[in-house]
Amino acid sequence: MPAAERALRFLEQLPDRHVAPRATAAELLTRLDRPVPEGPTDPGEVLASLADTVEPGITSMPSGRFFGWVIGGGLPAAIGADWLTSVWDQCAGSAEGTPAAAAVEEVALRWVAELLGLPADASGALVTGAQMANTVCLAAARGAVLDAVGWDVEARGLVGAPLVHVVVGAERHDCIPRSLRLLGFGAETAHVVPADREGRMRADAFTELAARLEGPMIVCTQAGNVNTGAFDPIAEVAAVARRRRAGGPGSATWVHVDGAFGLWVRASRAKRALAEGVEAADSWATDGHKWPNIPYDSGVALVADRAAHQRAMGIQAAYLPTSSAAGPRSPFDWTPELSRRARGFALYAGLAELGVSGMEALVDRCCRHATRFGEELGAVSGVSIENEIVANQVLVRFSKGAGDVLEDDAHTREVVQRVLRGGVCFASPTSYRGRAAMRISVSNAFTDEEDVRRSIAAITEAHRGG
Repeated sequence: MPAAERALRFLEQLPDRHVAPRATAAELLTRLDRPVPEGPTDPGEVLASLADTVEPGITSMPSGRFFGWVIGGGLPAAIGADWLTSVWDQCAGSAEGTPAAAAVEEVALRWVAELLGLPADASGALVTGAQMANTVCLAAARGAVLDAVGWDVEARGLVGAPLVHVVVGAERHDCIPRSLRLLGFGAETAHVVPADREGRMRADAFTELAARLEGPMIVCTQAGNVNTGAFDPIAEVAAVARRRRAGGPGSATWVHVDGAFGLWVRASRAKRALAEGVEAADSWATDGHKWPNIPYDSGVALVADRAAHQRAMGIQAAYLPTSSAAGPRSPFDWTPELSRRARGFALYAGLAELGVSGMEALVDRCCRHATRFGEELGAVSGVSIENEIVANQVLVRFSKGAGDVLEDDAHTREVVQRVLRGGVCFASPTSYRGRAAMRISVSNAFTDEEDVRRSIAAITEAHRGG
């Protein structure tokens, strides 16, 4: 069967397909692990063998009943554009070499900024995901705050540089410490601001800390806690940063927003207030493969200081064309990669399919579904909702009724496994504030009321021992 037919059949089967994988990585490795073939093999035979072998290990992530890890599905236009991207096979580095890819990428980035209500003149980069988007933004931040005190980190490195204070919330996503490691700061050198019950950075604690610290500072805020969906008080943090900057170059302060999924509430009039004030930040990281439902990979970095962004990421070589100020920029000057996939086609197509009203409807619909999960599961005996449902994240805990924390932890973990084995839906296990929980993340454009009803029934049955 041709690859296109297999792909379409997979999509057609999603409404009834078992959501969790049926085979483990170890099982699949035993089927796949063999020496390199001695000679050529017919391409059709290779594809048929590959697809048949790995099919049991394919998770139905595009399913409307997949609620793990804040992962969206794939919009039809975005999937089609992604297929074309593979066929076109553009190494999307320079505007001269791949003009179509460069032009589409520039427009797609501008559309993201427009949808999120961020500065229209912000520079941008399309990268693999939120991990690299955060890294690009924080690289620009590092260069900007050190440049303010007379240190060129791009030329001289960090050895001997003035101390930069990095401030993070207690509930920051774990990709932030990894970005700090990659940039030479060290994951354990950051100042940690306490969080409230919902995981939000405490504004009072941040204000007190900022008043005590002297010298350049980078503040990493969060728009959308990965467990609770809560938002840091970004407007208040940005206001403190503005006052601090008034102290002169030695008090350079950069506010970064990690908004992998949460930034997209800015597209909704009903939910926009959750991310109030984010436009006053200096950089923003988000992901197209979450709420906008663009196929992997589709990370987006946006930076208010274009010069700092290009200093951190720019590259020069005799064989590379020079970016022209008059036309579309060359992506290689703004991203950490030189050889890279033409990610802009899928993002452009998906955003064009949705439009402003479609993006708003998608966010609102997912939030309504999350609220329904909370209301109906919370009404079941022995089930408690552990967070305030403000967006698309639902934390659920299950109790056998004995009131023993460890016993309830064990029961909660078992409920998650029963749900996965049942295959009706997929929800991921997590731990929040030291206790086990099930995390339901509603991000798929195709999740409907029936998907939610079936999933609630399956989760309830798993809790009751079915």
